Amino acid sequence: MAHINEDFLKLPGAYLFSEIAQKVKAFKDEHPEADVISLGIGDVTQPLVPAVVEALHKATDELANGATFRGYGPERGYDFLRKAIVENDFQARGIKIDEDEVFVNDGAKSDTGNFQELLSKDVRIAVTDPIYPVYIDSNVMGGRTGVLSSNGHWSNVIYMPCCAENGFVPELPHSREKIDVIYLCYPNNPTGTTLSRKELQKWVHYALEHDALIFYDAAYEAYIQNDDIPHSIYEIEGAKRVAVEFHSFSKTAGFTGVRCGYTVVPKTVMAITKKGDRITLNPLWNRRQSTKFNGTSYLSQRAAEAIYTPEGKQQIRQTIDYYMENARRMREALTGIGFEIYGGTDAPYLWVRTPKGTTSWGFFDEMLHKAQVVCTPGVGFGPAGEGYVRLTAFGQHEATKQALERIKSQIAK
Repeated sequence: MAHINEDFLKLPGAYLFSEIAQKVKAFKDEHPEADVISLGIGDVTQPLVPAVVEALHKATDELANGATFRGYGPERGYDFLRKAIVENDFQARGIKIDEDEVFVNDGAKSDTGNFQELLSKDVRIAVTDPIYPVYIDSNVMGGRTGVLSSNGHWSNVIYMPCCAENGFVPELPHSREKIDVIYLCYPNNPTGTTLSRKELQKWVHYALEHDALIFYDAAYEAYIQNDDIPHSIYEIEGAKRVAVEFHSFSKTAGFTGVRCGYTVVPKTVMAITKKGDRITLNPLWNRRQSTKFNGTSYLSQRAAEAIYTPEGKQQIRQTIDYYMENARRMREALTGIGFEIYGGTDAPYLWVRTPKGTTSWGFFDEMLHKAQVVCTPGVGFGPAGEGYVRLTAFGQHEATKQALERIKSQIAK
């Protein structure tokens, strides 16, 4: 009989959002009359903008015509989309990125989870705490996290707490701690907080000095309002030598059902062999994608291209403003009834401290059973998330308004 990869057996319980879905389903089964409003899982609610819909229809018509039909596409992505990405997301900000350094994917989650496959099992990773679960779980599957302790920490992972006491700014690791890979996500999921240009510069300098890699998740950069907050790590000098950057159209353009994003792998980013040879990661990632990824659909890529048109940019900005208005209302309402709120100004997430003495899951249950509102327990993002819950601004205005009214009337602070 085949032996199982026992690293998968180390994964604790269900995936966070699967566990939430099970709890909500059980509540609805017990209370079928309940009108549950979700401010938890970060799915979008606004429809695709007209420029994207028009592009999808046009691309569908192309596929229905023998003269314009397309089959398998290039694993890196079509030239038309990679060109639009380079010109609008990087050249427009004074950043030089080559088109062959851009890899189109089916959403940032896939690549943030898969990129660790290029690295050996003995590399040591550092993560902010709390953290998006995929970063940790994918490395558990890869066999490099060690043993899970009773305090929720993996023995071979360096944790960098981000909490109110340090302004949600992670501290640089101690010089005695060997770190090979650093995971950063800004604007941050789940806390909704950001790093200034000065703070991000520290991390790039650290990676250069210690010969480390940075995996930088910029999935929410379109929500940044403050000019001092970088949209890309490549705005920082030297970052193209140490950083791989992940982007998503899921929350930017409502592509959670369309599925499209991209990863930037500069040809100057390298890792080392056991013999000490330095290897460029760009061709290795291309080889991995050519083998294990069939490419993003032509329809999705034409849809993504449309968000870079003048009409698309304007329409996407209106959608982002819609969600950020939700965030503003949520911050104002919850602060007004005494909750301690972080985030929600440059990101679509709010990080809410639970009432004193109430755990994250305890407050989740209270919100669900009393107010019929779904939140995400902070502890699901790591030990430092205990005592917080995450709320998202991706709901419809009316539903968000109703949820806030229920919290005001049903949840004691």
